Amino acid sequence: MRWRKFNGDTIDLPIYNAVENAIKREIAAGFRLKVCFGTDSQVKGTDTEFATVIVFLREGHGGFMFIHNEKTKQRFSIKERMLMEVARSIEIAYELCNLFTIYNVDMEVHADINTNPHFKSNDALKEAMGYILGMGFAFKAKPEAFASSSCANKIVS
Repeated sequence: MRWRKFNGDTIDLPIYNAVENAIKREIAAGFRLKVCFGTDSQVKGTDTEFATVIVFLREGHGGFMFIHNEKTKQRFSIKERMLMEVARSIEIAYELCNLFTIYNVDMEVHADINTNPHFKSNDALKEAMGYILGMGFAFKAKPEAFASSSCANKIVS
């Protein structure tokens, strides 16, 4: 998996090491961190593009993010696509979760799913919430799910 920074610089280290280095650097600089994971997707012709982000929030001092993009020709229903987004966020959160325990960093998984039942994405809300909470992660949906609905959204738009 290739990750990059928002400015386009590629991250050459394995993501585990890059995240650990970022946590160490930010803690050494005196920041209290929270990390949020989110994925958004967009269908463009026959391709579906997914953008997964790891958002590092420095309490009261902004933040930064690491980004991974992936395209597939696979077709999805809206519910399948929403659950694929959640699965991608959970996959990376699970890979990194012991780092957050070691360094006492709060983390959340954000789902780009509307809590309003009038929106199509709401069909996936119960499954997504169960999946995320069942894995032991804090869960946020729209409008609080900024990692997926704002940060990742900017990458695939």
